[in-house]
Amino acid sequence: MKVGFIGLGIMGKPMSKNLVKAGYDVVVYNRSREAVDELEAYGSTSAESSAEVASLCDVIITMVPNSPDVRDVCLAEDGIASKAKQGTVVIDMSSIDPVESRAIGAELEKKGIELIDAPVSGGEPKAIDGSLSVMAGGRKETFDKYYDLLMVMASSVTYVGELGSGNIAKLANQMIVALNIAAVSEALTMAKKAGADPELVYQAIRGGLAGSTVMDAKAPMMLKHDFKPGFRIELHIKDLTNALNASHSVNAAVPLTAQVMEIMQSLKTYGMEKEDHSAILKFYEQLSDVQLDK
Repeated sequence: MKVGFIGLGIMGKPMSKNLVKAGYDVVVYNRSREAVDELEAYGSTSAESSAEVASLCDVIITMVPNSPDVRDVCLAEDGIASKAKQGTVVIDMSSIDPVESRAIGAELEKKGIELIDAPVSGGEPKAIDGSLSVMAGGRKETFDKYYDLLMVMASSVTYVGELGSGNIAKLANQMIVALNIAAVSEALTMAKKAGADPELVYQAIRGGLAGSTVMDAKAPMMLKHDFKPGFRIELHIKDLTNALNASHSVNAAVPLTAQVMEIMQSLKTYGMEKEDHSAILKFYEQLSDVQLDK
């Protein structure tokens, strides 16, 4: 099977490497050449456009920043739809607005192309070691056909429902992650201000009900003030924007998500949007005039 992969960013590059490592014949395309050269050295072949990828492959994975990028990759003049064969399957693993995912799918369907939305959770570390969580929406038969392909990049791949359902699940995931990071930040800054060692507090509570995958991933970064991005604040702002839009479109109230969104926006105002989302801690440190690593 020849697999196309479009988008070799912080997530797409390690994901495509895992496909090559598993023995798939991978054709890559990315707007910047450096990542393409790295994948070619790793064993992939490359194309000069999304259209060329489509002309060479029956299944194409896309991993790009947001809804407009997915629309462009799929439907622009030199996009996938311009050269794809009837029956081509596009697996969009980007995190985008589910309403737009369905709209793009409808346009592709007119050209005989099927779309699966399959966003991921886990950040760069899990993309590197192939242990992402994938949540997918689309035709169940198509999901089943490409399940093994997705499992090369993941430790869990779950079918959620019709097209758009994958991105709905991802938005729910991102809401929970954001709120969890904020809660950990708030609790550890309180502990520090109250005179306890935040590292020992973390060790004391991580095995109880308050413990979580998010806490174990982000608390050590907070304690060291290591905010090298696994998932940038600006990308989480994008996801929460989509979450708020989707929630408002169905009249669902999400007050805590809105509050964390404003915390992230305040950090962006101070130029921190490129830092890891664990830098939410800095907002709480400033409020309480305390710093965990001092």
